[in-house]
Amino acid sequence: MNPSIMLRAFCDAVEQRNGNAFSELFTEDGIYHDVFYGAFEGREKIAGLIDDWFYRTATDFRWDMHDPVSDGAMLYARYTFSYRSTLPEAEGARAMFEGVAIMRLRGGKITEYHEVANTAPAFVDLKFAPERIVKIVAKQGAALKARREMRRHLAN
Repeated sequence: MNPSIMLRAFCDAVEQRNGNAFSELFTEDGIYHDVFYGAFEGREKIAGLIDDWFYRTATDFRWDMHDPVSDGAMLYARYTFSYRSTLPEAEGARAMFEGVAIMRLRGGKITEYHEVANTAPAFVDLKFAPERIVKIVAKQGAALKARREMRRHLAN
């Protein structure tokens, strides 16, 4: 599949709350690593991420991918993403992020999705208390340190 077409289908499925269409972009054993919710493995769980987890406290999603680059085995794209929060403290604010999507591909399907996202502006948009922001950022830091690629960086 053409990377631009795949990425548009990816974004449209999220915006339309169509977890089945979204999960069909992945291999049967595909994994989606979400910056907030963690890893979702297999099409059924990936569909649930979209239909349940994403829409649990948000609505009106907007997702755009920019400047895709692919060699057929990897696909990278810069993205802009937002949603309207239904959390009481957010008072209907639109949370906005930017990031980079990193996808491993096999046979035209996604085998693994990771992202690097600038989440800080969204926390301010959502009116999160400083203590809550620290807790979230600490969790993100722990996940970074747990990755295989970081072993050398953690060595004395």
